[in-house]
Amino acid sequence: MATPLHRSIAAELRQRIRTGAMKVGESLPSEARLCEEFAASRGPVRQALAALRDEGLISGGQGKRAVVLDVVAAQPFETFMSFTRRAEVTGHAPGQRLQEIALRRPGPEVAAALQIDPEDLAVQLVRLRLLDGRPAMLERMTYIEAVGRPLIDADLDAGSIYALLSERGVDLHSARHTFDAVPADALDARLLDVPEGHPLLRERRLTTDAQGVPLEWSDDRYRADVATVTVTNTRSARTMML
Repeated sequence: MATPLHRSIAAELRQRIRTGAMKVGESLPSEARLCEEFAASRGPVRQALAALRDEGLISGGQGKRAVVLDVVAAQPFETFMSFTRRAEVTGHAPGQRLQEIALRRPGPEVAAALQIDPEDLAVQLVRLRLLDGRPAMLERMTYIEAVGRPLIDADLDAGSIYALLSERGVDLHSARHTFDAVPADALDARLLDVPEGHPLLRERRLTTDAQGVPLEWSDDRYRADVATVTVTNTRSARTMML
């Protein structure tokens, strides 16, 4: 299936921004010039520019000339999607390398988050995530035993764990994300290729099913120079009145 034209345009512009062909602070070509270059109508060009704006790469809109804001596309968290899908949405090639997986008793904090007894077994894994072949994030994931057992024999380097679990009927309904900054420990430093103590963006995530039953607890640590995140909020009329 052919790639839609607006996605091809967006991918090319992202590449120019990443490689420095278009630098931060530099104006993009006009819509008319882009239409001419890509042999496109204004519709696909505007769709491509809108995608880059959503990713925080460019400013502009409403008749203003687009300007490059950043070289790292942000990963949106307004909707619940896997790292793999977020990478694809922002024009990156995702990858992964499983480091370990085991059935063991989790620590007290993780057991409490998953609402299981500290003596219960859970499936824990460590996996390095890549963007365009570069280390981007290190996952430390814990699943309740009933959900995680099928992962032990699965090829977790093949793609998204969420996609695999969804295919098996696991109800990954919602997630609560908590962000903070932490220094890289020895494992982070080795796998993410940063100095020990280097600041990392940490996302702690609790995933539940539609009934609110915890299924997964994850501690994900991102290299900020490779991956950033964004959350967009809208103030409601009720909030404005309070």
